[in-house]
Amino acid sequence: MEALMIVITTPTGDIGRQVLDRVLDRGEPVRVIVRDPSRLPEHVRAQTEVVPGSHADPDTIAKALEGADRLFWLVPPAGFADAGPAGRYYLDFTRAAAQEAARRDVRMVHVTTLGHGHRGEAGLLSAALDMDRLIESSGVQHRALALPFFMENLFRQTQQITEQGVFSLANAADRPLPLVATQDVAATAAALLLDGAWSGQARVPVVSPDRLTPDAMAGIISDALGRTVRYQQVPVAEFRARMLQHGASPALAQDMADMIVAQNNGIYDAEPRDPASAAATGFRQWCQDVLRPAMR
Repeated sequence: MEALMIVITTPTGDIGRQVLDRVLDRGEPVRVIVRDPSRLPEHVRAQTEVVPGSHADPDTIAKALEGADRLFWLVPPAGFADAGPAGRYYLDFTRAAAQEAARRDVRMVHVTTLGHGHRGEAGLLSAALDMDRLIESSGVQHRALALPFFMENLFRQTQQITEQGVFSLANAADRPLPLVATQDVAATAAALLLDGAWSGQARVPVVSPDRLTPDAMAGIISDALGRTVRYQQVPVAEFRARMLQHGASPALAQDMADMIVAQNNGIYDAEPRDPASAAATGFRQWCQDVLRPAMR
């Protein structure tokens, strides 16, 4: 396929930024959609076409996809305090992009959750799976990067780990929690964007080779940091109450609580995946290469 233009959303976010860097390293023509262009590094502004605005806006996405043939799609988090139901937010954010990409025959690589086939409410994860069905129904050629729990979520607890030797979640202490490092998500997304051979619609699970419980994760973190770190499980109801106390909207707090209940009930195990396709980064390596330097 002749190279035209790769459009990248969320270029200042953790995953989008890494995807952008990898694609720019290959010298591909790139266009980015960003609300605040001043947040882009100078080298990015020099090497890309910049479309200011929200990628949820139909006019902005239409402008960005003109003359393009590939799109990296990621729905950013909703506002913490004013978030409505996640299902409505994901669909409203994505609808115009899916329709426009299908109309222009733009191949789409998008970030979603592992768990296709799960039945029942799963909060934020249900919203992502509903988004997948919307994208699929548009007819657009796409690859859905199906992801579990991000290792980088632990960055939110560096102070607690440092001061108390504890990290806490509402996930079951003794149930394996599938993991992924964002660097592997970005590597997979960039490879698909740069590959002109694929077509049709498919899901691509991206999961680390580990099968660790949070208790086992605590042991590995302890080894990496050279000090004892333990895992503390928080009741889901308490987790939801804490979110409300910190200013989350009731809808967001409930969506997060429903997500954790679904994780504890095995939503990530609902979707088959090939062990041979496991992501490269194991949790021990990530703790040594990423978490330990961040803690310092």
